[in-house]
Amino acid sequence: MAALAPGEKAPDFTSKNQNGETISLKDFTGKNVILYFYPKDDTPGCTAEACDFRDNYQALTGKGFEVIGVSADDEKSHKKFETKYTLPFNLIADTDKKIVEKYGVWVEKNMYGKKYMGIARTTFVINTEGIIEHVINKVDTKNSTQQVLDLLA
Repeated sequence: MAALAPGEKAPDFTSKNQNGETISLKDFTGKNVILYFYPKDDTPGCTAEACDFRDNYQALTGKGFEVIGVSADDEKSHKKFETKYTLPFNLIADTDKKIVEKYGVWVEKNMYGKKYMGIARTTFVINTEGIIEHVINKVDTKNSTQQVLDLLA
């Protein structure tokens, strides 16, 4: 599936978070959502991105945003990641890759000439009606919050 674009309805999903709770995108209707997809828990880039959202979480929630991270890691991995870095937001387990496929971020990657399938680090900014307002494909992991705020300015 092709990546989604601004103006499109964000596909709903239902999956478990790091606490084993069932979370759906529709649970956040009426709120702005930063839905970010990342390759793997507790790796350098993914940790930098998660910690940047953590460090700016109050500023984001103060502007009416919820932050939701999604990767193909399981609930147990997400729980370890959340605990280790004191992450204050939902991390969604997408072990069957249905969410990453709906959002078009499950892509062929190439590392050192070896091709494999993986998650393209991507951030979607979704408005209160569930419409995608912005898509960030070139995520700056250390400044991911600022990238979002710059788009909203």
